Amino acid sequence: MLPETTEVLIIGAGPTGMALSIVLHQAGVDHVLIDRLAQQLQTSRAGVIHAQTLETLEPLGVTQRLSELALKLQNFAIRDRNRALLKLDFSKLPSRHPYLMMLPQNLTEQVFAERIAALGGVIHRTVEAKAVVQDADGARVTVIENGREKPISARYVVGADGMHSLVRRSSGIEFDGAAYDASFVLADVRLDWPVGPTEVSLFFAPAGLVVVAPLPDGSYRVVATMDDAPEKPEIADIQALLDSRGPTQKRARVLDLSWSSRFRVHHRLVRSYRKDRLFLMGDAAHVHSPAGGQGMNTGIIDAVVLGQLLGDVVNGVRPEAELDLYEKLRRPAAEEVLELAGTMTDMAVTRSPVKRFVRNLVLSVLNLNSFLRRRIALKLSGLSRAPIARLPAPSREPGPIARTKPAAEPGLKLVA
Repeated sequence: MLPETTEVLIIGAGPTGMALSIVLHQAGVDHVLIDRLAQQLQTSRAGVIHAQTLETLEPLGVTQRLSELALKLQNFAIRDRNRALLKLDFSKLPSRHPYLMMLPQNLTEQVFAERIAALGGVIHRTVEAKAVVQDADGARVTVIENGREKPISARYVVGADGMHSLVRRSSGIEFDGAAYDASFVLADVRLDWPVGPTEVSLFFAPAGLVVVAPLPDGSYRVVATMDDAPEKPEIADIQALLDSRGPTQKRARVLDLSWSSRFRVHHRLVRSYRKDRLFLMGDAAHVHSPAGGQGMNTGIIDAVVLGQLLGDVVNGVRPEAELDLYEKLRRPAAEEVLELAGTMTDMAVTRSPVKRFVRNLVLSVLNLNSFLRRRIALKLSGLSRAPIARLPAPSREPGPIARTKPAAEPGLKLVA
């Protein structure tokens, strides 16, 4: 049964909402996690977890299970058909996780859901938020459960409810940006793939970009731009994308199609991550091109940082004013991610022969410099943004409230 009151109400049980729930459970904070869907999505969508995200997740008790299910890759390359322009070796990252962890998003969500259950938590499904109104003392959310309206009062409300966020609309916060001209194709396929199963490859071609990444079950994730993509791309569509953008010395052959989808991509960032007692994270706060695989990763770190702050405030460890640290840390991270993903996409989709020549020349020069290759790998892995995923020490000592609350699990206050 849904409670009538709670400290924190989380709207949206995707990876970000579930990550926040885990942190709050560990901090002993009463909260409610709702989602309008009857079950988690079974399609894989986001497919990579970066090193910085894995370090951030370590205190949540999920990293080992993710590792057991995933494929770990050390090589990333940007290619122009047969020519490798830039090759990065992630095994040299200064991290406990020096690799690209390839894992379909539905499995990541499964691991998070299992962790919530192990902590005694519940995901309230088929519960849809319809209205959010706040006052000086908290927020009142009207939800629909079993066809009936019900109010829930919360001290704080967190929107993990995606690009069309109700929480963001209710807050009045602007979502600046626009949509990319092209649509994107996403598919999981079986391939006869000449590059092999040890590299994530980003191909540049006049026709547009295509990313091919191995997955744990032996299939490959294909992401590509397409001017007018069909709603459900077929094998022939994926084959045409690889024929026009992939290697030509030995061509790829699509053997089977597990699932596919078409989607529009925006590059948008909210002007503020917080409006009084309403907070935004993940796609509700920032959306961008899938180039670089940054979206889910950035959202998960949003959730952990916000969860630590809310836990500290509710437990009396920090004053409420320190909730402003969330935006101070995480909005600059999103700005950098949008710039990174946008740059990679713009480089990939340019059709000017002159610009393509200059792009290829610049990347080839970068490939000769180990220092610059390392800097690029640090940006892609998220490790360059570690300082803005780490909270400063509280400005005051814990008060009486903190000593009466269950303690967080060891290491929760650190985000590497």
